[in-house]
Amino acid sequence: MTGTRSGASRWVIVAMVFFAIMLNYVDRQILALLKPTLEAEFKWSDDDYANMVSAFQLSAAFALLGTGWFIDRVGLRIGFALGVAVWSIAGMAHAFASGVVGFIIARVVLGAAESIGTPAAVKSAATYFSQKDRSIALGVANTAPNVGAIVTPLAIPLLAVTLGWKAAFLIAGGLGLVWVAVWFAVRVQPVAVEGEQPAPIAWTTLLRDRKTLALAIAKVLSDQVWFFMLIWLPDLFHRLFGLPQGTLGLPVALVYVFAALGALTGGWLSSRLMAKGWSVDRARKSTLLFYAVLILPVSGVLFVSSPWSAALLLGLGLFAHQGFSTNLFGLATDVFPARAVGSVIGMAAFCGNLWSIGLIKLTPFSLAMGWGYGPLLAICSGSYLLALLFIHLLIPKIVAVDESERGDGLAMAH
Repeated sequence: MTGTRSGASRWVIVAMVFFAIMLNYVDRQILALLKPTLEAEFKWSDDDYANMVSAFQLSAAFALLGTGWFIDRVGLRIGFALGVAVWSIAGMAHAFASGVVGFIIARVVLGAAESIGTPAAVKSAATYFSQKDRSIALGVANTAPNVGAIVTPLAIPLLAVTLGWKAAFLIAGGLGLVWVAVWFAVRVQPVAVEGEQPAPIAWTTLLRDRKTLALAIAKVLSDQVWFFMLIWLPDLFHRLFGLPQGTLGLPVALVYVFAALGALTGGWLSSRLMAKGWSVDRARKSTLLFYAVLILPVSGVLFVSSPWSAALLLGLGLFAHQGFSTNLFGLATDVFPARAVGSVIGMAAFCGNLWSIGLIKLTPFSLAMGWGYGPLLAICSGSYLLALLFIHLLIPKIVAVDESERGDGLAMAH
């Protein structure tokens, strides 16, 4: 009976991670949604706004190098709580900013603290779930950014209109502090205890490991697609179909509904294959291949006449991305012990965030040259097969680490 309660309570961890990451995306999107109101009040220029956005992106990217290490060093329970508390306070601080400098400072702190979300989510799965259940847990948690991307435009403008823009920042940040209190109240036993005070694996050891390189390259190739879509999707609909800003919301929302479903199926599919007796190597790589092939038709957006047909194709693309991404996180928990997962994911996410700037910058160049979105969509469609190729070359056979392993665990996966 105790084991049943313990197993069920682990799904409370999934719910907590889900809400934390959803709040993460709410806090980061508020500024964009309130941009017209804030521009009118503070007389911002486009350059001012661009500086705020750039400060957030750079802060988040470089912080990823340390937040994974931080989670592994201080532990998931305290580390995750501190991260959410700091980003919530930083979000609330926007309400007290009186100019561009104040908003930039708030964005820098927000970006740095929010970078803890991804390594903490993956480490949660590695800590509280057995290998066969981790993919499902990761899939549920990986839907949170998509839900946040759908919920925020529905809730934040309403709050700003009824209570004022400052209230929107204060309420969203306050919800994060409530989350911290609930997080400390939840008590769940980890799947395996690696000792009283397990020492994190040294970065030098992780950097020499081919599995770290495989994950970093895969994140580089897949994250560039995700950030490209996040930033340029509305413009794509406007340019290809002449949709004004007021009518972009529904097709864009549909795309993210598909993305959320992709995260869920990504976790379910690989776990289902393993439950049928497939090896970790065969199940994980077959699932990655399925999603890599599924995104190939995304360039067909250029040949359809309806924005809804385009939304279905782009939705299929982000469905594939999220399924692929969920299995990359699952791969990290397959081949690294729980105490190293935060650091490895932090390194890989740092590489993915920085490299993504390249495709984002290539977009205006392609448009200015008259090439349109064709070359960019072609890069998106082929990125995942290339990522899987690198994974296979660098990790010819995925061998799951022994969950009772108390050493560094790296020798267990070849």
